Amino acid sequence: MRDTLTLLAIMAGITYLSRLLPFIVFHDRRLPRWLVTIETILPPLALWLLVLYSLNDVSWHVAPYGIPALAGVAVVVLVHRWKRNALYSIVAGVAAYMVLLRVMT
Repeated sequence: MRDTLTLLAIMAGITYLSRLLPFIVFHDRRLPRWLVTIETILPPLALWLLVLYSLNDVSWHVAPYGIPALAGVAVVVLVHRWKRNALYSIVAGVAAYMVLLRVMT
């Protein structure tokens, strides 16, 4: 039990320091251009990677030919552009995917 608490305290301290380090390093100067570029590009890139990963196991040559998955992605995009709310778009996309998956198989 004591080893577990010690390990937990060490992990919490390292996590806290890794979050605090950028504020210590860049507190009195401008961010480098490469860091601003990464800060701009990384969030959309991560989302696209999640989309591609979620479509990775779709059977495109077997019925229903990926239609539920593509429709779910389309619903997420449309609802997000309409409502600008991640929770609504994710719930609507998952619901559309599950309904189409049940109806088409």
